This record gives sequence, structure tokens and C-alpha cells, in this order.
Amino acid sequence: MSAFLPLLNKRAIVTGGSRGIGAAIVRKVAEQGAKVAFTYSASPDAAQSLVDELTASGSTVVTLQADSADPAALQAAIRQAVDRLGGLDILANNAGTLAHALLDNFTQADFDRTIAINVRAPFFAMQEAGRHMQSGGRIINVSSNVAVSAAVPGASVYGLSKSALTAMTRSLAHEFAPRGITVNAIQPGPTATDMTAGMEDYIIGRVPAGRMAHASEPAALVAYLAGPDAGFINGAALTIDGAMTA
Repeated sequence: MSAFLPLLNKRAIVTGGSRGIGAAIVRKVAEQGAKVAFTYSASPDAAQSLVDELTASGSTVVTLQADSADPAALQAAIRQAVDRLGGLDILANNAGTLAHALLDNFTQADFDRTIAINVRAPFFAMQEAGRHMQSGGRIINVSSNVAVSAAVPGASVYGLSKSALTAMTRSLAHEFAPRGITVNAIQPGPTATDMTAGMEDYIIGRVPAGRMAHASEPAALVAYLAGPDAGFINGAALTIDGAMTA
């Protein structure tokens, strides 16, 4: 008996898909049958390695270079994905940045880039994706558990940006719902990626589960929200953080 592929022939784009949680999302939705495009900003080798890995197993995967800080470039990448995949059913807004500093040391450049990538980029990605999606479309925003509790010194701007993304998710769910399109967010806690490298000892002591998430775990939640069983989940922000903010 062949395996059940809940995303068979769906067309997906993942922003920031070359590394970390983004790469795990690309793998998961491809494994479940989707044709996938993903953007990357400055990791061409990692992007090509992921393409080679997945195409070797028979998946359709497309890479698109685009800096999420540039809304025009990001929207152009989404249009390219639509052309190359033949449409769009799923958008996973994963691209993000973390600048960690106390208030007195936080620069305006880091503030502006954090908002540009973590808030402005997903907004304009959803705007463009919405022009191409039909009923049954799925939008999933990768927020963070700091949108629930940012009780970490130096995380004020990151928390601001992710709280804004979660709030935007809830509002836009109302706009998209009449069209049969869902908009949800996932709020991962600490996840073992290059973004958290070197912080493990500090972080793990704050997580009741006693470990960091594997990137495949938030990716699996994204894939579920993109699938056929999640059609009545809309405007939700689902936290996946080992009870860290419970």
C-alpha cells in the first residue's frame, strides 16, 4: 500500500528555507507530496544542498534568491514560484532575524532590520500570496513563544516583532476566511538551529521539557496546518515550546 501524502500536488513556498526551521519545513512538506519553492538570502550552498537532497528522492523543489528585507524582491520571488509551480496553495512565512541586545546598546539599524524581516516581510508576502491563492489555501506564520512571554533581557525588539506577527495573523484570518483560506501562526520555543548555537546551556535550564526542540517538530506542526485536516483552524497561534510558557 502506498504511503498517504496529505499534501500531494499542493504548491508551497517557504521563506527563509535554506537552514534551520525553514529547511525542516521544506523537507516536511516535500515528504508529504507538495511541490516546494523556497527563498534564501545569503546561503546558496545550503540552498543547493537541500535541493539536491530532496530532488534525489523525487521531490519537486525550486530555489529563489530574495532578501526578505526587500518587499519588492520577496513579492517577485512569490510570483516566480507561482509561475514555476503552476500556482500556490501554501505560504509558510519563516524568514526571521534575531538581534539580541539590551536597550542601551540596541542600534537603530538592528531595530529597523528586525521589523523589516520579522513583520514587514510576512505582511507583503501574504499580500502577494493572497493574489494567487484559491479556496483551500493555507498561510502559516512562524512566530515565537516570545510573543507569549518575552521574559529574557535583550529580547525586547525580537519579542515586539513576533507579537506583531501573531497579532497580524489573527487579524488577517478574518480577511481571508470568507475566501476559504486559513491564516495561522506557530510559536516555537528554543529550537536547535544555528540561531541558537552556543546558547544551549542557558536555554535548556529554562525549558521544563529539559531540551530544545528539534527543527522537525515545529516543521511538523506547519505541515499539519497546511494539510486537509486543519481547515477549521483559523486565526490560531499554536505554541510549541516544551511548556516553557505554560
